[in-house]
Amino acid sequence: MALELRLDGAVVLVTGGVRGVGAGVTRTFLRAGAEVVTCARTEPERPVCAGEKASTFISCDVRDAGEVDALIEEIVRRHGRIDVVVNNAGGAPYAEAAHASPRFHEKIVALNLLAPLAVARAANAVMQEQESGGVIVNISSVSATRPSPGTASYGAAKAGLDNLTASLAVEWAPKVRVNGLDVGMVRTEHSHLHYGDEAGIEAVGATVPLGRLADPDEIGSCAVFLASPLASYVSGACLTVHGGGEVPAFLAASNSLVKERKEPV
Repeated sequence: MALELRLDGAVVLVTGGVRGVGAGVTRTFLRAGAEVVTCARTEPERPVCAGEKASTFISCDVRDAGEVDALIEEIVRRHGRIDVVVNNAGGAPYAEAAHASPRFHEKIVALNLLAPLAVARAANAVMQEQESGGVIVNISSVSATRPSPGTASYGAAKAGLDNLTASLAVEWAPKVRVNGLDVGMVRTEHSHLHYGDEAGIEAVGATVPLGRLADPDEIGSCAVFLASPLASYVSGACLTVHGGGEVPAFLAASNSLVKERKEPV
C-alpha cells in the first residue's frame, strides 16, 4: 500500500509554480491538502488545479527584493502564516559562455541564486516567529554537480544554490529546515523545444537508467516528502532526483567496440 503524505491546511508558496516542474509541484501539494500560493511575473490563464482544489496566484518578479517582501507580506495577510516555500523559479536558455554577454550571465545568476535567497530570507523572517517554524525546499539541478556546457552560468548558480541550502540549514536551525532537490531531465510542455519531436524525447529518455524523463508531479512528490513530518530530521540535504543519472560515455563507447569486435566479418 502506498504511503499517502498529508499536509492538510499547510500554507505553501511555490515560486514559478504555474507551469512545467512548478505546476507539478503545485499539483502535488494541492493533492496533499495544502493551501498553495503560486507566483510568477505573468498571471496564467487559469489556476493550477488538482481535483477540486485550486491554487491562488500573486504576481511577483522574484528577482526584485521589494516585490518579494510584498509577496510574503500578502501571503501572511491572507493566511496568517507561511509554512513551506518551494523555490522553483529558475532556468536558462542555451548560450555558450564565450558568446553570451555579461548582462546575460548576471540575469541567470540573479534568477537562479539571488532570487531564491531573497525569497528564503523573507520567508525565514516569518517562520522564525512561528511556533511551528517552517520548511524551505530549493529546486536545484544536476547541473550543479556536473559540467553544464551551453548553460555554464546556470550550472554555476545551481552549485551556489546547493551550497546556500546547506549554509542556511545551519544558520536557521532549529526553527527552519532547508533542503534541496537536484533535478535531472523532466518532461514538460516545453520538452519539444529542447529535444525535438516525440521520437527525440523518447531517445533522450532512453539514455536515463530508468528509461524515461521524469514527470513534473514526481518532482512534486519529493518536495512534499521534504516538507512533511517524515523528513523532520532532514535538513541541509540535496536529494538527487534524476532516474539514475546518465550512463557514463566510456561504457557506451566500450560496448560499441565490443559489439563491433563480435560481429562476423
